[in-house]
Amino acid sequence: MTTTRFAPSPTGYLHIGNLRAALFNYAIARGQGGQFVLRIDDTDPERSKQEYIDAIQEDLTWLGLTWDRIEYQSKRLDRYDAAKQRLIDMGRLYECFETPVELDLKRKKQLNMGKPPVYDRAALALSDDEKDALRAERGSHWRFKLDHKRIEWTDGIIGNISIDAASVSDPVLFKNDGQILYTLASVVDDTEMGITNVVRGSDHVTNTATQIQMIEALGGTVPSFAHHSLLTGPQGEALSKRLGTLSLRDLRARGVAPMAVLSLMARLGSSEPVELRQDVSDVVDGFDLEKFGSAPTKFDEADLDPLTARFLAAQPLSVVADRVAALGVPDALAERFWTVVRDNIASLDEMSNWWAVFRDGAKPQIVEEDADFVAQALGLLGDAPYDDETWSAWTSAVKEATGRKGKGLFMPLRHAVTGRTRGPEMADVMPLLQIKPKG
Repeated sequence: MTTTRFAPSPTGYLHIGNLRAALFNYAIARGQGGQFVLRIDDTDPERSKQEYIDAIQEDLTWLGLTWDRIEYQSKRLDRYDAAKQRLIDMGRLYECFETPVELDLKRKKQLNMGKPPVYDRAALALSDDEKDALRAERGSHWRFKLDHKRIEWTDGIIGNISIDAASVSDPVLFKNDGQILYTLASVVDDTEMGITNVVRGSDHVTNTATQIQMIEALGGTVPSFAHHSLLTGPQGEALSKRLGTLSLRDLRARGVAPMAVLSLMARLGSSEPVELRQDVSDVVDGFDLEKFGSAPTKFDEADLDPLTARFLAAQPLSVVADRVAALGVPDALAERFWTVVRDNIASLDEMSNWWAVFRDGAKPQIVEEDADFVAQALGLLGDAPYDDETWSAWTSAVKEATGRKGKGLFMPLRHAVTGRTRGPEMADVMPLLQIKPKG
């Protein structure tokens, strides 16, 4: 059975970059009738926080990405310790004593000599007495001893990959304080949880190479790996400094529709055009990993707005009833309010601007040459509340009194009533006004 996983660290909020891995793995599992595992990488007790674990689940639920089970790496430490001992027993895990400063000096020396900055395995030459002496004065870390041969696999996106293990440092699996690192924890979990497919960012390619050897050493089955491209800004700039502003919770808070996010991310970086989907199942049905390329992918947050606008325009009040009620819109006006504004917003946040206009009146946008005309027109308008016939009756009366017609009649009145040049039909606006427009 196809089994995939999404393994976020609860050290911060999910951002748009994290979502690609979550969505791709979800789509593969659901598309093949398999299982999708949410695995919380909480082995760092200092940085992992419950609020982030809760937020991860809230964000995935908001998007409609449901999981079949949830696992916590912090509850599996005994499994990692067992794997550690197995690797030590087979001579594939060895203890090292260099400090970060010493390792940095080694790397600089190698670079100055024109050599790749690969760990020199000096710790393997230490005698037992030397190790005992070093343990007495400093901490140690543990490295996996790579077989110096080529590591090859066919990547689901990049294609055939071949990496010379001799060009890669033996990876550190346990830190000086004994904390296990992601590299081994992920291998143990993928092996024991039967993970068949792994999609993650292209910055993990080298990790994958070393993990393949670890999986084989522990007797596991190597999953099918695929590495998606990394996101950049719209001009090709690095997104890393902006990811804090692109958290899923922030997008949700400003009213971006979850289906706009999923529709964009399910096609961004592929050869297929972005198509607005109405349901998560539609995203899964239209997902094809083979259509994605390996080149950096440009992401522009502004692209979410027209997709959200199109999605919202097709939604009934029931989808947004809580947000409408939270604005203070009376129940009796809720259906009319939503029907009027849904075609004129790019996010749910923009509803509040329209309700403010209807509730409190707009700041009039009146050019000087229309000031007298608007004042005269407002004098012909009675007090709120208004009904479906108010606009027609009012403009007819203004036309008869002033002789104006066409745009010269209607646009100044729109500007005066809504403070905007564009928006819903004015016949629909008038019944929502809670006060008489200000001149």
